Order: sequence, then structure tokens, then C-alpha cells
Amino acid sequence: MFDADRDKPSETERETFQDSDLSSLAQSDSLRLYLREISRIPLLTASRESHLAERAEQGDKDARNHLIEANLRLVVSIAKKYVGQGLSLEDLIGEGNIGLIRAVTKFDYRKGFRFSTYATWWIKQAITRSILEGTRVVRLPVYIMEEVMRVKRMTRQLYQELGREPNPEIIGQRLGMTADRVSELLIWAEKVFSLDAPLSEEEENTLGDVIEDVRERGPMELTDQLLLREEIRKVLGQLTLRERQVIELRFGLVDDHDHTLEEVGKKLKVTRERVRQIEERAIRKLRHPQASRILREYLD
Repeated sequence: MFDADRDKPSETERETFQDSDLSSLAQSDSLRLYLREISRIPLLTASRESHLAERAEQGDKDARNHLIEANLRLVVSIAKKYVGQGLSLEDLIGEGNIGLIRAVTKFDYRKGFRFSTYATWWIKQAITRSILEGTRVVRLPVYIMEEVMRVKRMTRQLYQELGREPNPEIIGQRLGMTADRVSELLIWAEKVFSLDAPLSEEEENTLGDVIEDVRERGPMELTDQLLLREEIRKVLGQLTLRERQVIELRFGLVDDHDHTLEEVGKKLKVTRERVRQIEERAIRKLRHPQASRILREYLD
């Protein structure tokens, strides 16, 4: 039987259309631009949503990004309810976007419920945890997210036109940006999406899964949690001392606090850029099949 509601946006999604008070909460031009940009992205019907989720599960990055971008308004709708609890709207949206990305990674379209219903829990969880802990996780500030979205869309457009991956120079020419700025934006994007990249080509688990498993298990699983932490430390033993220090600080393995690039740089007396380079090298090593196999039995 035909379900007329299946090709309509959900109640949660429709709410984002009615938000007229966000401009008064936006304290910067960049945030206002971001809100305007995401308001132009069409909402998804249930059937389109399910189709994208299926493709995303099969490794289609464009489908995954489409699902994320179409739900950025949902994040804003939820984030505004937490204004006044210690974080700015911009920071709340940044934290919520991390929850949204995790939801896309874990969503099972076969169960039949709407993605917005599923994602709401992950978005709220990311926001409330950041408020309670007062930490700053790896996230894209919204003003950078807005620019990244432009770069990613232009990259897809140029790929269709050229039949190959465009370089930063060509992307920059189309967008009126320097090639250096395009490269910088793509690096910022990698800071979020690297958490969802597979540890290796043969391994489905991600670095984000490893970190999440260490930090989010309940009291009844304390023993397993400690064992997993020990296994992670064994894997980190394959890194150099400096690489291990950076990963432990960046992902909260030392004190359950995710340190920013700047904070790590001050602790280790190196530049922010140097910390970023060391982190990227360490993550590449952790994605090696030998490292991921050590963790597999604890992650299954």
C-alpha cells in the first residue's frame, strides 16, 4: 500500500524550516552565512534517504556527504535549544555536527525508521557530553564547514566535467580562492572525516570506533574497557614516542580530555602545524592491517 507520508520530510526535519529566530542568535557574519547556506539544501524524502544510506553503506562517499549535508539543519535546530549552557551556538553546532557524522556511519536503513529520528540521539549525545565535560573535540568550526561545503561541491562538479580529481588550483580558480586556502580547507575536513575512515582496506572498524569504545562503555563493561585500553596502548607502541604522545593527547587517552592542536603544541613545545603533521603520520600507521588486527577481537 502506498504511504503518502513516506515522501514527505519528517516532523523533526520540518521544524528546521520554521526557524526564524536563528539570525538573532548568530553572533558572527560567518555563522549567518553558514545558516543561509545550509537553508538552501533540500530536505530528503524517506525513500531518497534510504537510497543514500544504502549507497553510503557500500562506500559511496558522495552519498554519505549528501546525507550529512541534508541534515545540517537538524543539528542547528537541536543545538539552539542548548544555548546558554556554557558553549556558544557556533560551538554547539560544531559538536552536533560530529554527532551527525557518527549517526550517518552507524545508521541501518533496513530497520525502517527515519534517519532524523536516529540522528537526533547522536546529536544530543555529542552536544550534552561536550557541555558536561567542557571539552573541545575534533570538529570543524561552522565558518570553515561552510567553506568546506563549497569546496566539496565544486570538487564533485569539476570531477564530472574533467573526468578526474581536480587539483586545488583549479578548484580555487572557480571559487575565487587561493590554492593554499583550498588545501587548508581540505585538511580541516580530514580532521573530522579521518575519524570515520577505516583502519585499513580490510578492516571496517574506524579510529573513531576505537576511541569511542574506550570512552563510552558503561560501568558493567569496566573490565573490557580496561583491557581494550591496554590493547590500544600496545598498538600505540608501534608509534614513535612523539607520535604516541600526540595521539594520546589528541584523543584523550591520557586524561579523557581531547586536546586541541594548540594545546598539544604547547605541551610538546612544537608548532601547531608540526602537531598536525605528526598526527596524520600516526593515523596512517594505525590504519595498517597489522595494527587493526590487534584490536579486532575487542571491537567485534
